[in-house]
Amino acid sequence: MSFPLQLGEIRIDRIVEMEVPFLAPADAFPDMPAACLDAHRHWLEPRALCPETGMLIIAIQTWVIQTPEHLILVDTCIGCDKTNHYFSNWHQRQDDVWYRKLLEQGIDPNAVDFVFCTHLHGDHCGWNTRLVDGRWVPTFRNATYIIAKDEVAHSAAQNAPAYQESVLPIVESGQVMAVDTDFRLNEHVRLSPTLGHTPGHVAVHLSSQDQHAVLCGDLIHSPIQCLYPDWPYWIDHDPVQAVDTRKRFLAERCADQHLVLTAHFPSPSAGHVLADKDQYVFRFLG
Repeated sequence: MSFPLQLGEIRIDRIVEMEVPFLAPADAFPDMPAACLDAHRHWLEPRALCPETGMLIIAIQTWVIQTPEHLILVDTCIGCDKTNHYFSNWHQRQDDVWYRKLLEQGIDPNAVDFVFCTHLHGDHCGWNTRLVDGRWVPTFRNATYIIAKDEVAHSAAQNAPAYQESVLPIVESGQVMAVDTDFRLNEHVRLSPTLGHTPGHVAVHLSSQDQHAVLCGDLIHSPIQCLYPDWPYWIDHDPVQAVDTRKRFLAERCADQHLVLTAHFPSPSAGHVLADKDQYVFRFLG
């Protein structure tokens, strides 16, 4: 399938910064039984599991939302020049492919109205800022950055590089709107709390002309977690809460059949949650 998608009056596109083998499944999901993966290789490979490396394939991407009123970005990937102590290929990146793709799509950074961050891990807020003449400046100087207030507070308390480089500069510029986790922008865009991966994690809901989509952020990382939602992700802040959130989300999306736009599933990263006996599966669009 190809983008953009149309959801009523809302146009949905995406900017992929990278789509690569990322983590070994046992590292991503420490509770995964050792023998479990072999039963699922036939459908995971090659889209979601790399046959050569044995690693999960993830996308790191931004969703671009054009409503009748606003141009909105959801999550801004890794960015350039950012500090990352976890992954060497994220640290001090000089590849500005994301920014070039933004411009190639005809998006003027100064025309972006809102930037939503589902949470503030470094791969979801990196392009909030750019390094210009030795200082971090907002990439979208006319945008309001909408982030759950609990997420801002948690990130500030940690004071990790992602906060210092990608959040604090937009706080200081007065561009952050710290909101409740059930914030509603207008009839087309609202948030819902999806806590667990981080303390202020949110999903972004889109609605237009009786069509609906949900951008789920990091409440789920791989299609195999649809089958096994009780597998916490290695970096979940509250694993028990994250599991509860994921199970509830899958049940809701199976019931309402709203389009799901994932943060990290491999391309096309969009699809629907379906029931499979007493489990769930993800059916990709296309």
